[in-house]
Amino acid sequence: MKLIYKKPDTITKRDTTYCPGCPHGIAHRLIAELLEEMDLVKKTVIVWPVGCSVFGYYFIATDAVEAAHGRACAMATGIKRTHPESFVISYQGDGDLASIGIAEAVHAAARGERITVVYINNGNYGMTGGQMAPTTLIGQITTTTPYGRKPELNGFPMHVPEMLAALDGPAYIARAALDSPQHIIQAKKFLRKAFNAQKNNLGFSLVEMISACPTNWKMTPVEAMERIRKEVLPVFPIGEFKVAKGVE
Repeated sequence: MKLIYKKPDTITKRDTTYCPGCPHGIAHRLIAELLEEMDLVKKTVIVWPVGCSVFGYYFIATDAVEAAHGRACAMATGIKRTHPESFVISYQGDGDLASIGIAEAVHAAARGERITVVYINNGNYGMTGGQMAPTTLIGQITTTTPYGRKPELNGFPMHVPEMLAALDGPAYIARAALDSPQHIIQAKKFLRKAFNAQKNNLGFSLVEMISACPTNWKMTPVEAMERIRKEVLPVFPIGEFKVAKGVE
């Protein structure tokens, strides 16, 4: 039989720590594919967060460090400044980046730090039990909003790409989704541009990836993907929000 697709060599054979149906593995694969295609594996350092992907270094075989909760962009900044020849990725969830780490993310973007952020948005704190996150939808039930998120009590969902795109420092800002083959192909295209922004020394780049959390959403994986399309994407639309010359 003709081989038409294979696992990237940079993805390890270790058993996953993610829940069934979790799209973190899809995001990992996209990163690994691009690192190999763009000949970046040997120079890459990934900063892993506190969150469901805390053990991400088990799955992608690059140099890696572990950041304190919310401090991944700050650590990535230090690595890139001291080792400018390195290709530095900050991989963060919505609880990590948009809540405790929002100051680090905003100021890294404002400074135009030459790092790339892969930002996984699944609408809750996945690792610690499904609490409300900055991206939780209005009306969404979580362990800390048992009657649904209410704007008068909990505020509104945070749109990180739209906010960062208003700054001068970023070179590339986009939002993708991991709910369908079509959207996954598009996510890889967006991520390639984000990698190019760093590779070409253009500035800060970030790709938000709308993800599912079947366990805490209390859904099957199929139901969770359907929820992304019906409920999440109308609030968090896919698209590119800032594209500098040279990222194509």
